[in-house]
Amino acid sequence: MENMIQHATQILILIFLAITFLQSGMDKMLDWKGNLGFIRGHFSKTVFKDYMAGLLGAAMVLEMLSGILGGVGAIQLIIDGKSSIGFLGAVISALTLMFLFLGQRIAKDYAGAQTLVIYLIPTVFLVFLMQR
Repeated sequence: MENMIQHATQILILIFLAITFLQSGMDKMLDWKGNLGFIRGHFSKTVFKDYMAGLLGAAMVLEMLSGILGGVGAIQLIIDGKSSIGFLGAVISALTLMFLFLGQRIAKDYAGAQTLVIYLIPTVFLVFLMQR
């Protein structure tokens, strides 16, 4: 209980990242064709138009990794107060969001890029908290 109180902010943000990324990664996995069709249209006028399957796969792997590390990191903090896995999850989550952000900017979907910044702010804050 003491670890939960002492690390409440970090645990809550890690759970938030776990939910966010596991849901998104699972959606890509379960509706591969639908997601691939959407992003092919979304990136049809970019230099990446011929690489969509690979990029979607990379996004899916990064999201699943971010979500798993976030969830395991929250559990590690609760159980023993250590933050090594959570810190790694926070950093990979931030990199994943920047990967997605770059894609939205290249596709000139500025509203989509703007939405990702909302997720990036608490993620970078978590990195800051966990490196102290």
